Amino acid sequence: MIHSRRAFLMGAAALSAAVATPEMTRAAAALNAVAELKADWALATRDVEADAPRHALRLIHGRAPAGLEGVLYRNGPGRFRRPGGSATHWFDGDGLMRAFRIQDGQATLEARFVDTPKRRTETELDAVVTPGFGTRGDARARVGSNDDANAANTGVMPAGDRIWALWEGGSPLAMDAADLSTQAFVTLRSDLKGMPFQAHPRRGPDGSIWNVGAAGDRAVIWRLNPDGGLNQAEVLRLPRASYMHDFTATDRHLILVMQPWLFETQATPIINGLVWRPEAGTQVMVLDKDDLSRRRIYELPGFFHFHLGDAWAEADGTIRFDVAAGEDPRFAVDGARVLVEGQGTVPGDPATLALITLRPDGRAEMTRSNAVGEFPQSDPRRRGLRRRLTVHTGGETRGRPLPTGLALQDWETGRSEGFTFGRHQVVEEVLFAPKPGVTAERDAWLIGPSVNLDAGRTELHVFDAARIEEGPVVSWAADFALPAGFHGAWVG
Repeated sequence: MIHSRRAFLMGAAALSAAVATPEMTRAAAALNAVAELKADWALATRDVEADAPRHALRLIHGRAPAGLEGVLYRNGPGRFRRPGGSATHWFDGDGLMRAFRIQDGQATLEARFVDTPKRRTETELDAVVTPGFGTRGDARARVGSNDDANAANTGVMPAGDRIWALWEGGSPLAMDAADLSTQAFVTLRSDLKGMPFQAHPRRGPDGSIWNVGAAGDRAVIWRLNPDGGLNQAEVLRLPRASYMHDFTATDRHLILVMQPWLFETQATPIINGLVWRPEAGTQVMVLDKDDLSRRRIYELPGFFHFHLGDAWAEADGTIRFDVAAGEDPRFAVDGARVLVEGQGTVPGDPATLALITLRPDGRAEMTRSNAVGEFPQSDPRRRGLRRRLTVHTGGETRGRPLPTGLALQDWETGRSEGFTFGRHQVVEEVLFAPKPGVTAERDAWLIGPSVNLDAGRTELHVFDAARIEEGPVVSWAADFALPAGFHGAWVG
């Protein structure tokens, strides 16, 4: 039902214990584990106690290439643990917006917490009490709507002189792009106030912005104008109630990939109501942007995913897109808990890149590469159009979480080229930053941060897409480490 998430969140506090909760009993252990850095990667999920004012980053390698000017906005959880109760899942920390600004060959960094009702309540109580994706919460939670539980911690969307901090279960939260101050939740249509607006909006070649808000077996399809104003919103029924973190699009189609991780019960936390049924397979629904009633369903074997790459349609109607595909949701259920605890072994194998092909005759194919990777990204000049390159993080190994490098996959040649920093670095999502005055896919820089575990600092790296194996052309460093974030946006 379209209101199922809202109903769940409003009733969550009543379902929780009034005094002793798992979050309260595990809070001290989690705080101690991370403080002692029992795992070499634990710095990547540390807590940030306060905002970081804008300050200059120190140049540690190379020099900034001429023409590289802009801002890399990054969002991700920044605070998990409080004495009265802690988040027990990586996806439930307070949103911390970062801005890496590059101008005149210099770089600066600032970070500011998103001022959500959730954070205000938990700061007052000095305890994490709000139910989330993997955190149960307790009776002290103050949840009257989706946005009372909104962590605003997952993605970011530029909208004029503002940026929107995005979560997958509620409204965008507008922030000032210049100083990262929080403004207000964005209500795109009054009768859909608080409905989900996911963390992965897609821009079309014409500048239009598309997004999906999934709630059980219903979804809101959002179409926005280039400035972020609402063009259209339509609610449609889905073939199944599947966990859907991302979607993709061509210039003419929306593509919803419904994996066999299905909502079967209403539970606290949300992941407790999801059941993995690989025998049900994966369904791919293709919608016509001009007429959402025109749709087609494709069938694939079951696989798990968080993230999809941009899609494109070929002249004969064939549709292709890439996916970071896993075997099951063990990371989402158990691995993300290990990250917050700061110790332990992450179960399962890391995701690998695969290319999905949807044929005009109804056949669907999935071809797996040998590239271990997550966070697939492509050239923004080719959104929804034919392309050949995907940049992604890499270097994850079984049992140890988080990437240590990045790579560029060429879907036409099948070649993968990359760069690995080694175990002392946790590499975050990498984005294309097109070079001015040129148009080829490799005429771009690749920009993204990392957490240097040995040095205890956040770094910012820029690669040349034509020579990624040579390593960064320039790197800057902060004097401290911020936790690893999720998603970002480059504004050049």
